[in-house]
Amino acid sequence: MVEDFSSIWQRAAERKGGDAALQHLLSTPLSSEHLVGISDDRWLSAFTKTIFQSGFVWRVVEDKWPDFERAFFDFDPEKMLMLDDSHIERLCNDASIIRNRQKIITVPHNAQMILDLAKEHGSFGKFVAQWPSDDIVGLWLLLKKQGARLGGNSASYALRRMGKDTFILSNDVVAYLVNRGVVNKAPTSIKGLKAVQEVFNGWQLQSSLPLAAISQTVAYSIGENYL
Repeated sequence: MVEDFSSIWQRAAERKGGDAALQHLLSTPLSSEHLVGISDDRWLSAFTKTIFQSGFVWRVVEDKWPDFERAFFDFDPEKMLMLDDSHIERLCNDASIIRNRQKIITVPHNAQMILDLAKEHGSFGKFVAQWPSDDIVGLWLLLKKQGARLGGNSASYALRRMGKDTFILSNDVVAYLVNRGVVNKAPTSIKGLKAVQEVFNGWQLQSSLPLAAISQTVAYSIGENYL
């Protein structure tokens, strides 16, 4: 049975040194106005960075990111649609970036997705900003379907990085949900994700906190992350 959020908060606060200390650890999402102001190239950059960091050492990707920006022309989506086979081959041999062909070829694919949604909504930032938090898993599923290599936690990590309010199904959060019988494993099906969304919607009604802060609090309430 899922606990009231007040119980989860109390346990997390005890583990982290009190209410103020816990609050200091929590993320604050950007407002819709700020999200709308993010240009399409920054969204493509964020998705690409998350894809390259998946299954790799995050710090290495971070250190190389200025070279990625140079190599991919600052992730201008229009320019990324012009990448031909010869240019992709050059990127696959560019030692200043990570030479993973399967990840490199996601860039034009995701550029097309961003441009398509931007055309429909005015900008990709507007599309993301207007998506309701009570169906954030629907946004994950759309990005997975229309994008490339944006399944698993990739979409949620990229969205949070850019300031969109979202929970993340980290190992600790999944462990809590499994222990409480919400799911029996990390959810991948629509049914499982919707069940998790309902739990987070309930916690948000109880706490008025952003989804990001709620999932961080859940993670801090269990696992090996004491002070």
